Amino acid sequence: MHMTDMPRPARPILLHRYALSGHAHRAELLLSLLGLPFEKIEVDLARGEQKTPQFLALNPFGQVPVIEDGEVVVADSNAILTYLALRYDPSGRWLPRDPLGAAKVQRWLSVAAGALASGPAAARVSALFGRPHDPRCADIASILFGRMDAHLAAQPFLAADTPTIADIALYTYSAHAPEGGVSLAPYAHLRAWLARIEALPGFVGMVRHPAAA
Repeated sequence: MHMTDMPRPARPILLHRYALSGHAHRAELLLSLLGLPFEKIEVDLARGEQKTPQFLALNPFGQVPVIEDGEVVVADSNAILTYLALRYDPSGRWLPRDPLGAAKVQRWLSVAAGALASGPAAARVSALFGRPHDPRCADIASILFGRMDAHLAAQPFLAADTPTIADIALYTYSAHAPEGGVSLAPYAHLRAWLARIEALPGFVGMVRHPAAA
């Protein structure tokens, strides 16, 4: 299927995001990789804009990201990845339609919401935003990255031979783990995987916090 044959939104998708949120970056990255038109709406978490009545009407949990695709509103980064892949990638490349392929992707989405969030992502939040430091975060990150590194020694991407939303869900907080004091030096296969994602047409990175630049 050519790009011109791909489904397109009637108007640009609105992405409510915070520039330093890895969860929000997941949505931005897939939007860009799919070549979809979108507009970014900044939500200043430091000023509590995610708790305003207007934002809570979009996401009662008061979290970014949220997308508005016409009349459709989708919150939660992994839910957004699933929606975009099913809505705008009929080829099934980014989210396989067969049961086993879909299950392999879902396994990694669970990791993104579990060990990745409580390990590398939590360590980064502590370092960059002055939250209480939990030494268990580094241990969780070490175990997770060790397992990912071993897995990626045998295949180029997490859930298939080509990139899927599993890779998008795990990419950002893995790439930015050093901002939380977690070194990627021991994980050669993981670093090579990051480089493969960064080489994809349409890739966009997440800005780095000034304190970590």
